[in-house]
Amino acid sequence: MVYRAVVGIIVAAGGLIQLVPIGHGHTNPAVVSEPAWDSSRTRQLAKRACFNCHSNETIWPWYSGIAPISWLTERDVKGGRSHLNFSDWNSSQGETENGEAEKVEDRVRTGAMPPWFYLPMHPEAKLTPDEKKALIDGLQKSMKDSGR
Repeated sequence: MVYRAVVGIIVAAGGLIQLVPIGHGHTNPAVVSEPAWDSSRTRQLAKRACFNCHSNETIWPWYSGIAPISWLTERDVKGGRSHLNFSDWNSSQGETENGEAEKVEDRVRTGAMPPWFYLPMHPEAKLTPDEKKALIDGLQKSMKDSGR
């Protein structure tokens, strides 16, 4: 009897949180500008590993519309775009002047980006050591060529 009541409460709470209007309607802003990519490979690696959170070309999976996952997804994408947005390159990237390339290099090299919790649902974003090196080198060249 207690088991049914607990399950009923959980199901009711799960249904009620769907009414919270955060993260349900996902849209992507227009792509304004991109870096002057040093190569198509750099862009392809960045798109595979970074664009879902760091561009206006986010692919919103079906579960990103279900609370509370929708709340976390919305927060992560907004935060990612505010720090570095490959689709709005000419605007402020939320980073300090002279440190952006080094921060990106460090985060990719150490495995901080993409984050560990993102990879199980997005295995295509996992980069081999050679791909990480190619991405880091390419992003450094692209950022330098873009004046960052």
